[in-house]
Amino acid sequence: MKIYTRKGDDGKTGLIGGDRVSKHHIRVESYGTVDELNSHLGLLRSQISDQPTLAALAQIQDRLFTLGSSLASAPGNRMVLPELYDSDIAFLESEIDRMTSKLPELKNFVLPGATQPGAQAHVARCVCRRAERMVAFLADNETLEPLILIYLNRLSDYLFTTARFLDHELGGTEIAWSPRSK
Repeated sequence: MKIYTRKGDDGKTGLIGGDRVSKHHIRVESYGTVDELNSHLGLLRSQISDQPTLAALAQIQDRLFTLGSSLASAPGNRMVLPELYDSDIAFLESEIDRMTSKLPELKNFVLPGATQPGAQAHVARCVCRRAERMVAFLADNETLEPLILIYLNRLSDYLFTTARFLDHELGGTEIAWSPRSK
């Protein structure tokens, strides 16, 4: 099977269900940003060895494919696709709680950079927030599964906590943001 189809040479791409849209359509931007986030999580996984975090990230990457398939579907598509469940959000919350229980209390804003994996988790968090903004825009214009936005919102919280957790576990010192005085 060839990787190239030439079908996108006109600046359009196909959605699940057959519709063709511009490659700059907000739906394509949304699932493309989720795909970018997934790649950042893969990079993060390649930098760490903590088994619970590796397992959680693998599950999250799977759910991002689930989420992306929904975003890549044409409105009204009848194809049966994998779904997100409330338990997926509960999983993120339980992971946040697990990591938070091992962290010092957060007393101020922190700057990324205490460790490379922690900084990578912050990059992923920022990409997640961008995906969330794009999906929110899409949801303002088209009907979407509500759990998509909830999942992305919770995932950014998870990634912030993961950054702090990795910095702590790897011996990095959190870099407190101290606003300059006048």
